[in-house]
Amino acid sequence: MSSLPGIDDALALVLDWVQPLGGEDVAVARAAGRVVAEPALAVTDLPPFDSSAMDGYAVRAADTPGELTVVGHSAAGRPETRALGAGEAIVISTGAVVPEGADAVVPIERTSGEVEVERVGPGDNVRPRGGDARTGDVIAERGDVLRPAQLGALAAAGVATVRCTRRPRVSVLATGSELRAPGEVLAPGEIYESNTVLLAAQLESAGAEVTVLEAVGDEEHATRAALEGGLQSDVLVTSGGVSVGPHDLVRAALAALGAEEIFWRVAVRPGKPIAFAVRGETLIFGLPGNPVSSLVGFELFIRPALLGLQAARDPGPPYLPGRLGAAVERNEHRDELLRARTRITDDAVVLEPLTGQESHMIVRSAAASALVLVPRGTGALAAGAPVSYLRI
Repeated sequence: MSSLPGIDDALALVLDWVQPLGGEDVAVARAAGRVVAEPALAVTDLPPFDSSAMDGYAVRAADTPGELTVVGHSAAGRPETRALGAGEAIVISTGAVVPEGADAVVPIERTSGEVEVERVGPGDNVRPRGGDARTGDVIAERGDVLRPAQLGALAAAGVATVRCTRRPRVSVLATGSELRAPGEVLAPGEIYESNTVLLAAQLESAGAEVTVLEAVGDEEHATRAALEGGLQSDVLVTSGGVSVGPHDLVRAALAALGAEEIFWRVAVRPGKPIAFAVRGETLIFGLPGNPVSSLVGFELFIRPALLGLQAARDPGPPYLPGRLGAAVERNEHRDELLRARTRITDDAVVLEPLTGQESHMIVRSAAASALVLVPRGTGALAAGAPVSYLRI
């Protein structure tokens, strides 16, 4: 049995070091994806007045059915100021103020001629004041990740700014003398550097403000200098240089800079050589250089840490239930994250593992929409077996 920490144990160690960042006021229009630091309260009733749910006539229900006299017009933003009397009706538009004295609206399709109306009951087709929310009601709770529907609700309830946790500042550094930027000409033995592109996109999707540092070769002084700059951020993420080869310089350089290593290596495939360290209030994640290992390590450990820094209620990872679309062999010593496509059936999400699961195969992984968790063990999981997965 492996003595390395498993996914859950390693994640618990990470989250033990996560302390939520401070708050800041953010305009609602710019708060998509932000995490609420303090409850956001409605500043008005919603709707702020009794309003019509239909185009039609505002009436007194007691006067229906019957022939009524039209005495005014209430439009959205232009309310009728006179009160409604017995035997009267006021033309009204959807969303307009229901005039004083009226207690119902007859839809225009339920009238004949000009003012012959069908029977309605009190409150019919009227949206009551405060029927959606009352002044002081909580519209967004602390820890909510703000999505479009919540932003619309906040704006409708008159909230102009919302107190959110500050976005984590994250520096990303790729290491390796073999790395070249896309577009450059490759010399023998060189490869294009893709991990910072991948990680920056993942980081931004988790709410981070990202700075991509210039890649460094396998040279001790340059590696240490680059890491020292990245340590000024809330989080430093490195790619490459954390294994046991002679050119894996990151862990030693971090130690020389005063970082405390919390763990190195996790019983997971891909991504076993991942390192986690801290220096002061800076969290440091050393990811392996293989791109799929970086992708998986981010989803398992870094995304939850970033959401924890933002005080999200449930930092994850957000595993979902599904079923295997094909049998897979288990790894005796490590939990595995398999890249898979999802297929929806009547009763389940079916997960079809991709061919080519090696950790360097980022192009094949690009076709995946899920990471399937296959717990360590002996033997195989049969097609149709229940599993947990992460969306990617």
